[in-house]
Formats: sequence, structure tokens, C-alpha cells
Amino acid sequence: MLAVEPDHRPHAVIIGAGFGGLGAAVRLGARGYRVTVVDRLGGPGGRGRGFQQDGYTFDAGPTLVTAPHMFEELWELCGKKMSDHVAMVAMDPFYRVIFSDGSTFEASQHTEKVRAQIAKLAPADLAGWDRYMARGEASLRDVYQRVHDTPFRSIWDMSIVLGGLVRLEAYHTVYGLVSRFVKDERLRQVLSFHQLFIGGNPFAASAFYSLITHLEKKWGVHFAIGGTSSLADGLAALIRAQGGVLRFSEDVTEITLDGRRATGVKLASGETIAADVVVSNADSAFTYGRLLPSHACRRWNARKLDRARYSMSVFLWYFGTSRQWPEVPHHTILMGPRYRELIRDIFVKKVLAPDFSLYLHRPTATDPSMAPAGCDSFYVLSPVPNLQGDADWTKVAEPYRRAIEDKLDTMLLPGLKGSVVTSRVVTPLHFRDTLLSPHGAGFGLEPVLTQSVYFRPHNCSEDIDGLYLVGAGTHPGAGLPAVLASAKILDKVVPDARQLARL
Repeated sequence: MLAVEPDHRPHAVIIGAGFGGLGAAVRLGARGYRVTVVDRLGGPGGRGRGFQQDGYTFDAGPTLVTAPHMFEELWELCGKKMSDHVAMVAMDPFYRVIFSDGSTFEASQHTEKVRAQIAKLAPADLAGWDRYMARGEASLRDVYQRVHDTPFRSIWDMSIVLGGLVRLEAYHTVYGLVSRFVKDERLRQVLSFHQLFIGGNPFAASAFYSLITHLEKKWGVHFAIGGTSSLADGLAALIRAQGGVLRFSEDVTEITLDGRRATGVKLASGETIAADVVVSNADSAFTYGRLLPSHACRRWNARKLDRARYSMSVFLWYFGTSRQWPEVPHHTILMGPRYRELIRDIFVKKVLAPDFSLYLHRPTATDPSMAPAGCDSFYVLSPVPNLQGDADWTKVAEPYRRAIEDKLDTMLLPGLKGSVVTSRVVTPLHFRDTLLSPHGAGFGLEPVLTQSVYFRPHNCSEDIDGLYLVGAGTHPGAGLPAVLASAKILDKVVPDARQLARL
């Protein structure tokens, strides 16, 4: 037998196979690292994984891809084309918003289609809408392009974008900024609800995050055939083709240290995996609060983590039906009768309100293979308080699901109640117990100004040498483009493998 040559490349261990971790693995592999990814779940994708149930396919988490070029970059690093492995479909319209008064709005990349709707919905706001969108286009160029993949390792790094942030008026809230341009409450909701997709409160999130609306406009909204999990599976295949190793259903219990330097990870089995570089795609608060000894964490210590503000959580109901609703688009937003008050209940009072706003995902509108012939696959998402509230989800989950079912049956899916053939619910308990998110927060730390950019946990750990962070809990934040950008930042802060090998 031929002897297997030992692999002397520097070793990077990545905790978590969410999209931040998968992106980091591809990028480090392309830079000459030997990569091992460890995840407690049974497959890749983290919150973005998928699952099959009774012949139906479901996306567990994110369903909208707003910056497909960031995925394409990862395939290109491996000398491949993403389109040869994953098919992406552009959505038009992006989604339909249905307001409580029955009026609707369809978001689109086509400016004239949108302007025509505004001319009917709120003609007095048309000029303000135009000014807001023009302003956002400039902000994308002046701020986003310079912030999203830039590491902010010192307060002086903020000077790079300070002027742009001031021009963007990042000191305002998203809703406050939007309200300066449009007066119709429905349009204010359309331009501000995106913060909920990243765990933010539109009445508290920095106006910096208003750029999400403009990201949609610039690059569109896309769907991956087979579901978002097909992207996760594709990235996992890239990592294996690079020679990387993915280990699933294994828990990391500790980041091992030599003084202030990360040396690897310890698994629940007792095995220790040595590493030259450790990248955590776990929630940043969990990383500092549970994977490191308290004496090693100076900036992100227990007191700071306790006082931090955490994002909301979500209630998810996945269901498959024995019939179809062809008139229902791929993405629908159902706005409830209250907006400001409901968001206050979720973020401030932390009480489970009797009313709700909903996001409905019907992937079979685009990809019929996600359900048996003649059937539909759905998931519906409702923003809810995190576990710092007092809702007992062991008792309220099923009544809450029934209330959502009633709402959908009445407003959008007539006949739903007699058509559901498979069902699964996810509550904030799942985010705490399975995804290891403190307080069951669905998106890590809340995206307020004092927890953004430099003030968010850094991609290059402030406390531990050789430890790097990716994912929603670090800069730039939650959402697929942001977590992929956090992985891209590693190219600027992690030493080149050849450089490390010489040390």
C-alpha cells in the first residue's frame, strides 16, 4: 500500500455550518488552509437548512436571496460556476404586501411598475418615494460598499465611513428616516418592515439598516430551485472538493486556549481538535458566554452580554396541503391591524400579542417539486418576543398556530383548514435549545446603532488571538448577504496560510 502523505497545511476549525461558516470554509480552503467544519445539526445550512416531511420539502429559515453574486463568488474561488450546480430564479414581483384594509403593494425591481402602484395608492407620496430611492442608491455606493466587508477593529476604522453614515443619517431610526419622505402609513410600513427580516425593530434600528430596501432594488430577490438548502448543499460539496472535512451531529463544548490564543476545540465526546485558526459561526453571545472561560473574556464578559439587547424571535409553522392556491404568489406579507403597537409588544413589552403580521412562503409557486403533484408546500413566519418575555411556548404554541391558521383561511387560503396533511411548528425554544441562541433570539444581537459596525462583536476577536467570528452575531449582521460578507472579511483579517506556515 502507498503511504498517505501527511497534510502539513495550517488547520482551520470552523464551529457551525451555517452560511457564515460554509462561506468561511470555502474562502479559507481557497487560501491554502486545511479545513474542518463541526456542527451539532445533521447537515449543512444552520438556520438555512432544509428538511423533508411526508413527501414535502421545506426551507427551515431564510428564503429570499438578495445578493446572488456573493454566492457566485464562492463557486468562482473554486474555479466553478454556481449556475452549473444551483439554479437561481429571479422573482418578479419580489413579494406582495396585503394591508389590513385590503389594499396591496407588489415590490419589484422595475421602477415604473412600482411608481404606477404608488400613484394609485398614495399619489401625494410619489415625489417623496422617488427622492428616498435616489438617496438610497447613493448610500449604497457611499456607505454599504465600504462597510459590508470591512473589518472594524478599532474605533479609528470608523473614520473610513463616518462621513457616509452622517449623510445617511444613521443616528435616525429606519422608520423615522422613512417618515421624512413618505406620509402614507402603508408606504412607511413597506419601506421599514425589512428590519424584521434581520431581527430589528424599525422604530429602534439605525437608519443604516434602511439600505436593505435598496439592496433588493439593486440586485433583486431570487429563489434557489430546491430551496435555500440547495445552496448549503452546494457549498458543502465545494468544501469537500477542496479537501475539507464536514463533521455533523457533533457538539463543540469548548474553544481550547493557550493563554490568550485559541488552539482548537473540544467536542462533547471528549475529543480535542487542534487548530491554527478557530472560526466561530455560533451565536456571538454563545461563543463568548459558553465556549470560552469567563476569565478570558474581557470586552464581551458576562456583565456586558447580560446587558446587551437581543433580537426578537420567530414562530414558524411549516405545512403541506392536499390542494393548491395558484393565485397566491411565492412571497406574501400580511400586515396586521397594528404596526407600531405590535412591534412595541414584541421588542419592548415582550408580550405575545393576540394579533400578528405574517410572512407566507409558498415555494411551489416557483418550484413544484417541493410538494407532491397538485399540492402546495408552505411556511408561515410570525415575529414574536424572545424568551426574555413570559410566554410559555409549551402551552401557547398550538393555540397560536390555530390562530394563524384561522387568519390564513379567512384572508388568503380559503379551505386551508381541511387541506393540511403534514405540519410542524418551531418556537423560540428551538432557537435556544437546538440552535443555541441565548434567549431564543432568532438573529443574535439586536441591530441598534450601539450594537452595529465597530460596536458589534468584531470578526477578529477582541479577547482571543486566533479566534474569528462569522454569522449574524458579528459585523455586518443578520441576513444572507451579511453573513456571507462576514466570511469575506476573513480574507482581510486571517493570515494567509503560507504566511502562517512559515511562523
